[in-house]
Amino acid sequence: MQEKFQQKITAVLEKAGKKGLTYKELSIKCKTKKGEGKAFRQAIQICKEKGLILERKGKFFVPRTKGLYPAVVKRLHKTYGFAERIEQKDEVFILGSKLKGALAGDKVMLRLSKHTRGNLPEGEVVSFIEAGKVEFTGIVHLTKGGPFITPDDIGNFDLRIEGSIKGLADGDKVMAKITKRGQGHRDLRAKVVKNFGQATKAAACCEAILSLNGVTPEFPSQVLEEAKFIAGRGIKHKELLNREDLRNEVIFTIDGADSKDLDDAISLTRYGDCYLLGVHIADVSYYVREKTALDEEALRRGTSIYYANKVVPMLPKALSNGICSLNPNEERLAFSAMMTLTRDGKLLDYDFKKSVICSRVKGVYSEVNQILAGTADEEILQKYRDVLSVLPLMKELSDILHHNRKLRGAPDIDTAESKLILDENDHIIDVVPRKRGAAEEMIEEFMLTANEAAASLARKLQIPFVYRVHEHPDGEKLNMLKETLQVLGLPSPEIKGNMPSKVLSDILDEAKGKPFYPIVSRQVLRSMAKAKYSETPIGHYGLALENYAHFTSPIRRYPDLTIHRILSDVVTQNRSVSQIKKRYAEFVGKSANASTEAEIAAMKVERDCEDCYKAEYMEGHLGKSFAGIITSVTTFGFYVGLDNTVEGLVRIEDLPYGQYQYDGLMEIKEVHTGKGFRVGDAVRVTCIGVDINAGNVDFVLEESQSDENG
Repeated sequence: MQEKFQQKITAVLEKAGKKGLTYKELSIKCKTKKGEGKAFRQAIQICKEKGLILERKGKFFVPRTKGLYPAVVKRLHKTYGFAERIEQKDEVFILGSKLKGALAGDKVMLRLSKHTRGNLPEGEVVSFIEAGKVEFTGIVHLTKGGPFITPDDIGNFDLRIEGSIKGLADGDKVMAKITKRGQGHRDLRAKVVKNFGQATKAAACCEAILSLNGVTPEFPSQVLEEAKFIAGRGIKHKELLNREDLRNEVIFTIDGADSKDLDDAISLTRYGDCYLLGVHIADVSYYVREKTALDEEALRRGTSIYYANKVVPMLPKALSNGICSLNPNEERLAFSAMMTLTRDGKLLDYDFKKSVICSRVKGVYSEVNQILAGTADEEILQKYRDVLSVLPLMKELSDILHHNRKLRGAPDIDTAESKLILDENDHIIDVVPRKRGAAEEMIEEFMLTANEAAASLARKLQIPFVYRVHEHPDGEKLNMLKETLQVLGLPSPEIKGNMPSKVLSDILDEAKGKPFYPIVSRQVLRSMAKAKYSETPIGHYGLALENYAHFTSPIRRYPDLTIHRILSDVVTQNRSVSQIKKRYAEFVGKSANASTEAEIAAMKVERDCEDCYKAEYMEGHLGKSFAGIITSVTTFGFYVGLDNTVEGLVRIEDLPYGQYQYDGLMEIKEVHTGKGFRVGDAVRVTCIGVDINAGNVDFVLEESQSDENG
């Protein structure tokens, strides 16, 4: 009701304009009924808190009728800042003296002035709607003028520290909170609440990143107790009687060498012209029941987070690495997707059943790749003796499935993933590209097939579900892609709204092997929407599939756990469709939204941590020369990617003397000589600086190259 009232209130006040309305007039115009007064008052308060309406001298107004606009402060420098108007989505320049001590993340009310700064309107903060982050991270500076902290992201200025500084050292990375505000940034005060150690250590910076984003490696005691009890109880004998007994089948896992949370295993047999593919997933929903402390914590976390050599799991280790993990030679409860595929890899039939399995071996990608390549030594062959005969068949089916994916038109985009190698002190000693071989592709294809089957079953039964969806690219991004391709001499009239993904696949194929392929690959990736979770099955554009969901990783992803629960009701409880709808119709939306938000946050944390470690690695290579490729160009320079996946910035001020212009797409060029730097160009650079705290690396062109381009 409140949401309905909020919409009415803003619509009515829009019509009222500069005159505004009193509370009584507004209530009448909104047609408030008897008994709705409390909800109406609450709706007004919420609208005020959101900055949607103003109250002045007993009347209510829409802010812009008074020349005011709600905005969010985006970024600050020492003497000025920028805010984004919420409705207009444009930036406003604000002088430091007009900020009134506002920090990045604060929601404020702005008044625009008659002046402009460049092409931006200029304004001032009139009032505060809502304070942003109270806690923030930064670096401590112990100076003669006193102890200060330089924040990482709420402003580029020093805040005086109040309270105890015992145990603090100059250069420490800390978590702090704002304790005092005022009329300007000089009035701000902060208190240190947690010290992570020196900001020159990537491990300390990563701890701060986790803490700032609310990622807690430790679990609440009640959650740990539940997990310990479940793991200690083991598998009840009567539970085995109610399941498909697959313990004698040739089933095994294939994962990375360091993986401990093994949630998927595979099996494959051939009958005549058909393949019977089994994807056996840890039956986490059997252990993690609804409305338990375990379940609530798993929903809050949403996903496991992986960075460097560490993992912050969604579930306690007693489950994720213990009773739920499909460890070799141990009986485990599973949820098996048994799929029949035709000789040409078409999904003919599928059957989901609760099972008990016993994995024959803990397969490792690198070892399976050696077996498939015929280079494995006797020790590896002996380890895999029970599964050797089925591996060639798996490779055969994997190749067919990959070929089918290509025929469907799913774009095959190359993305360079990194592998960080750390020593026992959490110091990085190497960065290398993460290699993908036949074994990785095999597991990926089999998991995709199981995920498609799960979504297909849900669509067939028309039950509430959490789908993995991927929308069509939007028009603006497609226009940018089209413009880029035209500059490269690859006109693509087929690029338009609602085009099939095969158009993008064909573009990538045409560009493959050419010097500008990195430009095309990156721009195609940027043109695509972000995949997300949804209760509405709109299909997956990037995979060119109508039906898709995430079924295969319930140990580390909450949406998978959600649909395991739903499918368990279908398979074991024999609940009717109406019963399942009643039970899950509301929850699938909650799970989908929470899972999408958790995934976005986790990806940012993982990326930021990886950048810190890469900067730490490059600190040991200052002054050294590297071959690289220009990966992107901006108004302030260009980024260069090295073979080891590290990226660094060449600043425009460090280029040979001249006047440079950015074409808005892929090139920065000196206007007099015509010499330029373009995405895809091979360059040699020298590493001249790193900022481990920010995860930044700075390069300059080698002197010989500067002369050549100058």
